[in-house]
Amino acid sequence: KFVQEYKLVVMGGGGVDKSSPVIQLIQSHFVDEYDPAIEDSYRKQCVVDDEVALLDVLDTAGQEEYSAMRDQYIKTGEGFMLVYSITSRQSFEEIFTFQQQILKIKDKDYFPMVVVGNHCTRESERRVTSQEGQSLVRQFGCRFVEADCKTRENVEYAFFELIREMRDYEE
Repeated sequence: KFVQEYKLVVMGGGGVDKSSPVIQLIQSHFVDEYDPAIEDSYRKQCVVDDEVALLDVLDTAGQEEYSAMRDQYIKTGEGFMLVYSITSRQSFEEIFTFQQQILKIKDKDYFPMVVVGNHCTRESERRVTSQEGQSLVRQFGCRFVEADCKTRENVEYAFFELIREMRDYEE
């Protein structure tokens, strides 16, 4: 039986733990220490809504400053996970820039993406409200998930929402 493959790109500003959701999904454990300078690619097979999906996940890990590389992985990506930390307003404000870059390079008004507010269990440090996240994705026309990699809360769900977004886009 044919297995659909999905090329996902995880993007976000420096220091938002973008790599953690990826490692959580792939290896099912939380990694406290990782080297954010290394771009990495992971593959995982999973079942989303009774259909098998092979995820090919490129973790851009804070390499956004190399614009030629960024353009290249945006060109090849089929779906994008834009990650910010709910404890960092700056990381939230950068999400709009990533979205604009993706649409410009893809030359589209819409492209499959999901916005993820990471660290959702760190409520006392929150600098970005859930409502602000919801409001942003309404502008983008995409899905929004608040997740926390340490507790695994909504990590798999965030990836599955992106797959659903990509499937809707293909139809």
